[in-house]
Amino acid sequence: MIRALAPALAALLAGPAAADPAPRFLDRAAALPVPHVYSGGWHHFVGGGVAVFDCSGDGLPDLFVAGGEGPARLFVNATVAPGAPVAFRTGEGPPLTGVTGAYPLDIDGDGILDLAVLRVGPNALLRGLGGCRFEDATEAWGFAPGDAWSTAFSATWEPGQDWPTLAVGNYVDRARPDGPFFACDDNELHRPAGRRFAAPLALSPGWCALSMLISDWMRTGRRDLRISNDRHYYVRGGAEEMWRLDRLRPLTEADGWPRVSLWGMGIASRDITGNGFPDVMLTSMGDQLLMLNDGGGRLRPAPYALGAYAQRPWFGDDGRPSTGWHAEFGDIDNDGRPDLFIAKGNVDQMPSNAMADPNNLLMQQPDGTFAERADAAGVASPHRARGAALVDLNADGRLDIVVVNRRAAMEIWENATAGAGGFLAVEPRQPGPNARAVGAWVELRSAAGSQLQEVTVGGGHVSGQAGPLHFGLGAAAGAEVRVIWPDGTVSDWLRLPAGSRLELWPEGRRALRTVPLRP
Repeated sequence: MIRALAPALAALLAGPAAADPAPRFLDRAAALPVPHVYSGGWHHFVGGGVAVFDCSGDGLPDLFVAGGEGPARLFVNATVAPGAPVAFRTGEGPPLTGVTGAYPLDIDGDGILDLAVLRVGPNALLRGLGGCRFEDATEAWGFAPGDAWSTAFSATWEPGQDWPTLAVGNYVDRARPDGPFFACDDNELHRPAGRRFAAPLALSPGWCALSMLISDWMRTGRRDLRISNDRHYYVRGGAEEMWRLDRLRPLTEADGWPRVSLWGMGIASRDITGNGFPDVMLTSMGDQLLMLNDGGGRLRPAPYALGAYAQRPWFGDDGRPSTGWHAEFGDIDNDGRPDLFIAKGNVDQMPSNAMADPNNLLMQQPDGTFAERADAAGVASPHRARGAALVDLNADGRLDIVVVNRRAAMEIWENATAGAGGFLAVEPRQPGPNARAVGAWVELRSAAGSQLQEVTVGGGHVSGQAGPLHFGLGAAAGAEVRVIWPDGTVSDWLRLPAGSRLELWPEGRRALRTVPLRP
């Protein structure tokens, strides 16, 4: 055990778990009906995200993928049965180009997921109609689309509001003739005015945002906006940011917020130490910075020996720094310990950084450290990866991997890990406008330890998901779960058997009602 790790990590690791199986993946890129490439020049050196959500209503996740200068595409999940090989068909997506990424959320509270689409140019809000059909609701909902280079997004429901607050992060100001250096654009906050959006508020100055995440990171019930920024273009003066939404101001060193500057590209958040507070992974050029959350508004860099910095390619003789983009925590082998996937790839032909820069699959070990397993797992792609997702595409209880590449075809990796542990897949739902319970926390306790996940919209690298939260259980036969709802109400604990795939609904003041998830 590394002494610098949080003492609560011992509690997470104390319970029994299945024997650690070697992760293994199958290449299912051919499951896509057509190859998909995120393409384009300088404006699409960044971006390249994927939105993962069930738009067809069959319980299987579908994919809306940014295309850059090419068209964005909708791939509808056509897997024939749970556990069958992953398959997709082409959907009738909206004909949009210039798309950098997208995030699913139910904006109007009708129970059908909508899409917030980021672009180089006017952004768009697409209202879901069911059956993977969409209509452009940007104007009808009063959303100011702008004409910026949008590269980051997050959303939440603020107290007393029927509609969400949307945060949009913008990159370099394309209208600045003296750019691109020292020419970062302002970011935007779109608050609701009834059942539409008011004029946006500028979050100024901007520092070239590439990722945003609204989260109750201090576990006080207050949700703040984290922004990860690219110092390559702000050069100096900028830093990573945390904005208080209730007062609309950034935290400073006087608030205890440390000043950290990096080539920020992606955000991932999850409690990996078991102390009840979400830790944060920040991707960058060079070090991938994991910040451990000790509570009380205190974040500290993880010790180097933890094995998460992933600062250089793990194969080959290219000793130049890596370039990290999308990061995501997920339990790949279902042993009860969150693992970490990082999509890697050179910006384009940047000579200071590694050219062949394979993605990382960092598996958490019993002592809490991380070990590289991308080679053994068969996901050692050297392409210029951008956005990504960890998601169970074929409802077999194992997380698969989706990777969007720049100048190379998109990848689908099906998890075929033999001997993986048990799992739970649960999705909090509630009546009313915030139907997907954004801001809720799901707590789990089992023989494999305690786990915690928050329902958020945002983070990653222009890649968002909506759907069930996945928990690995190791050898445990089941687990107890409870939900801390967005209004702070805490449910009773509910015992669930391993392998359950359920919606969790509030029943009365504290009870939980379960509804089976399809398929």
